[in-house]
Parts: sequence; C-alpha cells; structure tokens
Amino acid sequence: MAGRKKLVIVESPTKTKTLSRFLGKDFRVVASMGHIIDLPENELAVDVKAGFKPKFVVIPGKKKILEQLRKYIQEAEEIYLASDPDREGEAIAYHIARYFKILDRARRVLFNEITKNAVLEGIEHPTQIDLRKVNAQLARRILDRLVGYKVSPLLWKLLHRGLSAGRVQSVALKILARREEEIEKFVPKEYWTLELELEKGGKVFPAKITKLKGEKLEIPNQDEAERHAGAIEKSAPFVVVKVERKKLKKNPPPPFITSSMQLEASRKLGFSARKTMQIAQQLYEGVELGEKGPVGLITYMRTDSVRVADVARASAKKFIRENFGEEYVGNIVYRTKRGAQDAHEAIRPTYIQNTPDSVKPYLTPDQYKLYRLIWERFLASQMAPAQLERTSVALSAGDYLAETSSTKVLFDGFLRLWKVKIAEDEKEEKVKLPELAEGDEVALRKIKPEQHFTKPPPRYTEGTLVRELESQGIGRPSTYAQIISTLLDRKYVKVQKKQLYVTELGKQVNKLLQQMFPEIFEEKFTARMEEELDEVEQGQKEWRQVLEEFYEPFSEKLTEFEKNRAELKKSTIEELDRTCPECGAPLVIRWGRYGRFIACSNFPKCRYTEPLEEEEKKRQPIQLEEKCPECGAPLMIRYNRYGGRFISCSRYPECKYSRPYSTGIPCPKPECKGELLELTSKRGKIFYGCSDENCDFVAFDEPSPEPCPNC
Repeated sequence: MAGRKKLVIVESPTKTKTLSRFLGKDFRVVASMGHIIDLPENELAVDVKAGFKPKFVVIPGKKKILEQLRKYIQEAEEIYLASDPDREGEAIAYHIARYFKILDRARRVLFNEITKNAVLEGIEHPTQIDLRKVNAQLARRILDRLVGYKVSPLLWKLLHRGLSAGRVQSVALKILARREEEIEKFVPKEYWTLELELEKGGKVFPAKITKLKGEKLEIPNQDEAERHAGAIEKSAPFVVVKVERKKLKKNPPPPFITSSMQLEASRKLGFSARKTMQIAQQLYEGVELGEKGPVGLITYMRTDSVRVADVARASAKKFIRENFGEEYVGNIVYRTKRGAQDAHEAIRPTYIQNTPDSVKPYLTPDQYKLYRLIWERFLASQMAPAQLERTSVALSAGDYLAETSSTKVLFDGFLRLWKVKIAEDEKEEKVKLPELAEGDEVALRKIKPEQHFTKPPPRYTEGTLVRELESQGIGRPSTYAQIISTLLDRKYVKVQKKQLYVTELGKQVNKLLQQMFPEIFEEKFTARMEEELDEVEQGQKEWRQVLEEFYEPFSEKLTEFEKNRAELKKSTIEELDRTCPECGAPLVIRWGRYGRFIACSNFPKCRYTEPLEEEEKKRQPIQLEEKCPECGAPLMIRYNRYGGRFISCSRYPECKYSRPYSTGIPCPKPECKGELLELTSKRGKIFYGCSDENCDFVAFDEPSPEPCPNC
C-alpha cells in the first residue's frame, strides 16, 4: 500500500471496489463518504451583509475519515478527485481540495459510466474543478438555507415546533394541495352512453352512439337514455356510411431520464422515487458479477438528457440486428428538450450485452427489476417504430350515428420489447371488426344504456408528481426524490395505494405559506430560480447576484410577518359553539405537536384541553389476542399523553401490568438479538431503543421494516 503514489478520492465505498479493479495496484482508491463539510444545522451560518458568506464546518463524525484522507494525500504524488459528475459531486471535490489545500495539485476526473474504458479515459484526460458548477451548488445551498432557516420558525410560532418550509418542497406541497382542493370541491355529474352490439355475417362487434342529427349526443339521465334506446331500436338496422383505414406509425419512447425512470418505476414496479434512486445508484456504482468483479451496470442516473453516445447506439443496433433481425433496427435520433442541462447521457446500460437474465444471479430482486426496466427501455428506444392500421367505421340508423374503431399491429417493431397503448381507448385494441363496406346493412343485436359519472382529476403518485415538477421546471433530477421524501417525513403528505394525499397538517402549512409568501412559493418564480442557477453554472450570472435579487423581496416579506402575525395565528384557530367546562370561556380547535386538539380560548390562564374526536379515534386502544401474563385478561395497545404507544392490561387500573410497545423490527446493531421498542422520554420525546438492556442503540426517527437497499 505504501508504494501507491496515485490517489483517487470518490464519495462512495461501493465505487472504491469497482475503480480499484479497473485501475490496478498503482492506484489507491478511497471514499470521502459524501460531503466532508456543510453549513452547521444549529445556525443560519450565512452572513447576508458580508455578501452571503457561508460558514462551513466539518460534518460531525467525519474526523476519522479526514485523518485518513490527510495521511493518503501526504503520501500521494498524484491526486484525482472522482466524485459524481454533477453539482453536488463538483462541490464535494472542491471542498476536499480546499480543505486539504491541494487545489493546485488535485485533478478532477469525470466519467458518465463506471466501466473500464470510461474510467481509464477519465484518468488519462483529467480536468480542473469547475468553479461555475461549485458556485451554482453553493447558491442553491444558501438559497435553501435562507428559506428553510427563516421561514420554518414562523410556522413554529403559528402551529408548532418541528415543521419545515423549503424553497422547492413548499411549491411541490402547493401543487399537491391544489389538486386535493380540486378533488374535494369536485361534484360528479351524471351522464349516460348507449353501447351497441352489432352483427354482420355472424361476427359480433361493439359500437357506440355518438350523434343525433349531426350534433353530439349528450344524455343526462336514465329516462333520456331509455327514450333514445327505444327510438334507435325502431330505426334499426344500421347502415355503414363510412369506412376509413389509416396506416399509422408509433415511435418508441426515448431512453430514460431521471423523471421518466422514476415515473415508470413507480407505475410498473411500485417503487418510491427515493427507492428508485437508491437502487439506480447501486447499479451505477458497481455490482459484483462473479468472476468479472464489480461492474457499473448503468450510466449516471441524474440526468435530463435523452442523448445517447454513438458507440452505445451502434452497440444497441448490432444487438437488435443479431437478436431480432434487420427490420427491427431503428434510426430515430432523440432530441433533448429545451432548457435541459444536457450534461450527461440518457440512463442506459453500460454494456447492452449484460442482459437482465445474464446478470440476474448477481442482483437483488429489486436491482434486477430496475435494471431490466432500464435495459428494455433503452433497447426499445433504438428499435424500429411499430406499424399499425386503424379502421374507423361510422354507421347510421335514422337520425342516429354510431361509431366504432379497431387498431391492429401490422409490424410490432419496438412493441416486441416494450408494451405501450397503441390506441387512446384500450378497448379499441381488442376490437376485431368484420369486413365492412359503405352501404352494408348491419343488424342490431343489443342496445345497452350505461350510467357514468364524471371523475375528479386523479391524485398524484410519486411518479406523476415528479413528471409535473419537471414539466414546470421545478427542481432538478438530483432533487426530485428528496423533495417527496421531505414531504412524507414531515407528514404533510401520506401515501395510500400509491397515491399522494395531503394531510390536514399539510393543508394548513400550505395555507399559511401562501398567505405569507405567495410570490416566493409560486411555480413560475421557483422555475425561474432554477434557470438562474443554471445560468450560474453556465457562467452567465454571478452567484451573489442571484442571492441578492432573491433576498430583497424575501426580506420584505419576513418583515411583514410580525405585522400580520396575530391575524395569521387567528386564522389557525377554529372557534366552536361550546364553552370550557372549567372557566366558561369559548372552546377552540388549536394545532399542537400531535395534530389538532380542543382547548380553552382563555389559554394560558386556563389550560383545559380535550382530544378532537377524529384524533381520539386514531388513538383508541387496540385489543390484542395476547393475554396479560398477570391476570389473563386481553392486552391492549394504548397511547400515552404524548402520542407514544405502550402495551397494558385491558383491566387497568385493577391490573397495572404494562410494557413498552415493540415495533417488531430487529435492532440494526451487528450481532444484537434485540428488537426496537417505542419509548417516551420524560420530556415527551418519542424515541426508539433496543429491548436488550446491554445494547445502547437509540434512534429518533421511526424505523421501517424495509431493508436499506445500500447495505
């Protein structure tokens, strides 16, 4: 080890294994484990008056890593900084170089994929740290700190501590809350359709009544539907008045970018945005493939570009030619949308020859699912379009017009690998029409009035929210997953059946933010800020200028808050038509740490409180099948005054048996056999500790039974 004079610093330990194999014994590859410095958590750490000067500190727990890095840097003759090829990666590289005073010595190495050729080429052609990228990341970090650190305490004053606001997260919450309001206000409207079963030459096919006397037929109720049905039966049979056949071409979808990968992984695999990115990171950094060793299976996964390298395109076409035939080879060149950074290629397999089935034995089930999705999407994007034929038929009976259509595949092309809808109406794909010509008479076998109701707009899923954010220019590929995770962690949003629901807390937070900062937490403003950060990266704008232009109107709004504080606080309190049983003052609904509750309006003189019925329902004791070990009565899950769970006897207070509530999740400490218990401190803080008295594990975030995809 002492003889290794070339040092490569990456941010991830997984990367070290993959790169070490490619670079050989002359190189030492070590990991910084992400950022080494950041803004401290307990203060603003930005001197606005001194030109937004940040105060960076070493991240707690990094001391040992820094000592190790210092030793290796002192021993090295050549130093390569090989963190990820994006703004965060550039900032990590810069902070390492600056902290160890090696800015003049260190070389920046970039690779879009972790393959032997890409890594060796990166080492052979190193570059300098891109200070424009570093400044763009710095501006974003300071913007986010200013908003979070200045606005979050305002929410604490109005609702309760522990809430947060974010420059982008709060705009995402606004989008979700607006959709929630649209759904709540939606009034379904009844309408009817007339579905037909027609027959020609012994073949039965469906159709639908669409027009009456040349005008669109709208049927509001059952009586009208039955009246029209009777008139149609009298007018039958139907006569074919028009047959139109069109040849259509359906192009394959482009290869994945970050947002489309998250959308498809949500839709097809049920993965959250966070889970998708964690697994993609593993596939990018390298997976052990038996004798081949660690191999990076996909290109960099944070990208908004559909561009594909010529070598990769040629390799895909060769694979298609050999495995599907020449006719399946496509020639579409995808163009990246305007405004995209286009710094990286699309997400694709590094080697198309690494088929999903060939690497399956070395992957976890989830890694395999995502890799297969990426591999198939990329290969399909390089295949020929599908050739379709759509037949549209119009039929008349008296004054009524019916229509039907059918779409069939003449040549499957990319559909051989990637299934998509070939018609707007999925039923159309299944319809098989008999041979029909104008003037043909068609028998009416059945007419069926069907009741329908208009539907509200659908709730967002994680995938469709990412697509919406991307379409409005809000956030960037590197931030989508974190935005959603924060909304879920803060309990502003919850997931039910893959759909995102805004909680009462989320609605209240959004309402207050829109009252206080309507211009700041607004889609177009946020999108413009993203564009300005891009301009910093491109050298078109100075990072301090972006912050100055943002901070002036933001600061004015902060000043306005104190003037409007009493009115804003009042808007969070809901009056009831009941009086306090202790002092006679009116009762109100207030917000507290655990949600809404009923309290006396004479607070703090009178401290009477009671739970809201809806909150009380959530905290109703739950009877268990397990029996009390002391008296044999059923045990129950109960809640303490702070919302923490515990188990006690259903005969309480006669029987005082109780014990902590076990989450059933094993303690994460190696070799520990305990389970994590839900506990409450003397000050009411809920935390999680191990059931083994000899284990000191403690966590303040609720544990999840889902295993970490990284370890």
